[in-house]
Amino acid sequence: MISPNLFSEIISSDNLFKSWCEFQKDKHNRFDVQFFWRHLEDNLFSLHPELKNKTYQHSDYTSFCITDPKSRHIHKACVRDRIVHHAIYRVLYPIFNPIFVDDSYSCRNKKGTHKAVKRLEKFSRIVSKNYTKPCWTLKCDIKKYFSSVNHQVLYDLIKRNLKDKQVLWLISEIISSFHSEIQRERERVKRGVPIGNLTSQLFANIYLNELDQFVKHRLKVKFYLRYCDDFVILENDLVELEKLIPEIKYFLYSKLKLELHPNKIIIRKLNQGIDFLGYVVLPHYRVLRTKTKRRMLKKANEGNMQSYLGLIKHCSSYGLRQKLLSKKF
Repeated sequence: MISPNLFSEIISSDNLFKSWCEFQKDKHNRFDVQFFWRHLEDNLFSLHPELKNKTYQHSDYTSFCITDPKSRHIHKACVRDRIVHHAIYRVLYPIFNPIFVDDSYSCRNKKGTHKAVKRLEKFSRIVSKNYTKPCWTLKCDIKKYFSSVNHQVLYDLIKRNLKDKQVLWLISEIISSFHSEIQRERERVKRGVPIGNLTSQLFANIYLNELDQFVKHRLKVKFYLRYCDDFVILENDLVELEKLIPEIKYFLYSKLKLELHPNKIIIRKLNQGIDFLGYVVLPHYRVLRTKTKRRMLKKANEGNMQSYLGLIKHCSSYGLRQKLLSKKF
C-alpha cells in the first residue's frame, strides 16, 4: 500500500537527515562534503522548504571520466542534490522493488554480481540436465543504455505506479536535470540519465523492468536473467533461441526507444563458456575473464591485493592466486 503522504515522507527533515547520513559514509575527506558539513543544519533546513514550496531546482553536474576498465563518462551532482537523490531513493525503492522480476540483479538489496553468476550456473545445470544435453546461451547488451533512456518514456513508466502529483513534480525535476540530445527521425528528444546518480540506478531498473516482463511473460522465457543492461537467455534449442532476437529488438525499439548493441549479440554453447559479469561460466566450474586476469596481474599492489584475492575466491583460481601471492612489491 503506497502512503498517501509520500511527498511529505520524501522531503521530511528526518528523511533528509537520514539521507545525509547514508550519503556521507566513506566521504569524510572530500572537500565538498566537509564544506556542506560545516553548516549542516542550515543546509538541510533550507533544503526542506525549497522542496515543500517547489522552488527547489537541481544544480548543474560536474563531469569526468573513469576507467573501470572501459571508459565511462560520469556526471556528479553537488552534495545537496545528492541528498535529495538519496531521500527519493529511500522512499521509492521499497515501492518499486517488489514489482521487479526475481532475476534482475543490479542495484537491488540481497542481489548483486555474485548471486547473478551463481544463478546463471544453476540455470546452466537445469537446461543442460546436469551437463548431459545441449545448452545454448544468448547474451546481449543495450547500446549506450544510460545515455539513451527516453525522458518521456521513463516519466510515464513512473507515473503508471505513482499518482502523487507532488512526487511526480520532484521526479520530473530530477529526470530533466540532465540530458544528452540525440537526433532521431528528424526529432530532437531528451534522453539520458547520469551514471553517477543514485536515482539513476532505480530509474534504470524501472525502465528495463518492461523488458524483463516482456521476456518472462510475453515470450515465456524461463531461463532469463539481467544485470543492468546486460542480459542472458539459456535454451537447449538453438533455433528457438535465435527466434527471440528480432522480437526483443522490436520491443526495445518500439516501446523503450532502445537498441541492442549489434556487436554484442552473442550466441554460444555452454562448453565454450558464458562470459558474464567478469566471470566465464563453464560446465562444473567458473573462471575469471582472461582480460580481468591480465589486468589484475599487471596492476596488483599492496593496496589492492586483498580486494583481488576476495574477487578470485568466487571462482577456480588456484594458479592465479599463486601468481598474485608471489609478486614482489
